[in-house]
Amino acid sequence: MAGFKETPRQKMIGMLYLVLTALLALNVSKDILDAFLVVNESMVSTNESFATKITSEYAKFEGQYNLNPGKVEEYWSNAQEVRKRSNELVNYIEELKLEVVSGSEKVTREEALTKFYRIDQAPDPFNPGQMRDKPFLNLSDVPSRDKFDVPTNLMIGQNKNGRAYELAEKMTDYRSFVLGVIGQQYADKIGLVTDGVFRDASGTTQDWQYYNFYHTILAANVTILNKIIAEVQSAEFDAINRLYANISEKDFKFDNVSAKVIPRSTYILAGQNYEAEVLVAAFDSKTQSEVRVLRGSDRITEANIGSSQIFKSQNGVVKLQFPAQNIGPQKYAGIIEMLDPVTMEIARYPFSADYIVAPPSLTVAPLKMNILYAGLKNPVSISSPGIPMEQITTSISKGKITKSPNGNWDVEVPAGERTTTISASANVDGKSLPLGSFEFRIKQVPNPVATIAGITDGNVDKNRLLAAGAIIPTLIDFDFSDYHFEIVSYQLITYRGTELQTTGTVRGNIFNDAVKNYINNASRGQRLYFERIQAKGPDGTMRTLNPVNLEIN
Repeated sequence: MAGFKETPRQKMIGMLYLVLTALLALNVSKDILDAFLVVNESMVSTNESFATKITSEYAKFEGQYNLNPGKVEEYWSNAQEVRKRSNELVNYIEELKLEVVSGSEKVTREEALTKFYRIDQAPDPFNPGQMRDKPFLNLSDVPSRDKFDVPTNLMIGQNKNGRAYELAEKMTDYRSFVLGVIGQQYADKIGLVTDGVFRDASGTTQDWQYYNFYHTILAANVTILNKIIAEVQSAEFDAINRLYANISEKDFKFDNVSAKVIPRSTYILAGQNYEAEVLVAAFDSKTQSEVRVLRGSDRITEANIGSSQIFKSQNGVVKLQFPAQNIGPQKYAGIIEMLDPVTMEIARYPFSADYIVAPPSLTVAPLKMNILYAGLKNPVSISSPGIPMEQITTSISKGKITKSPNGNWDVEVPAGERTTTISASANVDGKSLPLGSFEFRIKQVPNPVATIAGITDGNVDKNRLLAAGAIIPTLIDFDFSDYHFEIVSYQLITYRGTELQTTGTVRGNIFNDAVKNYINNASRGQRLYFERIQAKGPDGTMRTLNPVNLEIN
């Protein structure tokens, strides 16, 4: 392949791609297919994280443009075009994934979106800091993910007229565009190379399209397309950073100056110190200033300025420190006094802030588990020292949270998600005060253990076995006593001499007549194998439970 110098992220992507290529050389067993799903999930997660990073870079870029549009206009205009072209290519690839899935499943585009996609929040590339609804493919839900006939026909075609050739052309055009913006000298840092030398496992030379999409299963196609999205993002990130590097932030002329208070914390315990930094936005570290602060006031006036306390700046920053003695809401006001370089007169910039002093306390929130289980009402205790429970409002990023009669909260989370975040805020003095958030892992309820007469293996008396009369699913060391599984089916297998005998599939967990007949006719030392035990949980998921192997004594 044609080489280029790789960033750490590109090296990581390359590592995943090597894993993917190795998997393609093997027969697609279930384990291999599962490995594809893991690699693809990692690529999707990495791409979404990087998308957030890219939007923050655009926000920073736009902020400099708003401060000095005359100087930044040229670079900002190019950055916007990079954003537009990058999203066009990413959207094209996303549509291509949808086309591969819908074609393989022989459904319409809309049906594929409904059956195999979920809607989740993702960064809005054109509105930094905001989120948008975006469909995400649940690859594990696609039945034909291990098939390659339709994907190969779609991507390669009969006469090399498939979508892979169109994709390669778009990738080459995009790469040329990016290098046109930042300069050909960075060609060795930009990926998306499709004109190199590619060889299959036998050493046969292939073009990029055959190398990536000929006889590759749907799961591999999707993973490769996600890998290309990662390369587009890397090129986009490199381009906007090269453009941003052309701007010297030190040369900006700020036409709006305002005072800012940056507290270390607005919620502290009695006996601690309140700490904050007060500075003028867009400050110069060489600018020396004084800050006058009056505690217990909303603003400083000529009447009360004499009672204010003076703090000196160091390197343009003033650090405040108050002893926290009185419990409850606290406030203070101040002004920053500094020399205006234009008028050479003292300019004043007012500010104010508030904080809360709480008594020392210990909050213990005992939970049944340190994770949340899908399909259950998970009890969660949420409290904040010094704040009444009725003032606390909660929210959850994925799932449902409701107040329970005992004062705690019940949390229900959806299956198929990996994490959710519970956040809380409080109404203090008419303002919403964020109290923090906590991320929980979401897991499926563990499989129960199938038992008969309280055992899973070993010797059992025939009468005891008949008296048991059923297979019982038991959750071991699981604190949710009201959560129960239902045995859907099982089968009994035994050997009489060398002859294999079986009841076939038995519905439910009860011993039917056929099972009882085998037990009654079993001789001492004969083993009975209860296998293929299927159980259904309250969340609707089906589980395959452990076999129960018993020997008649």
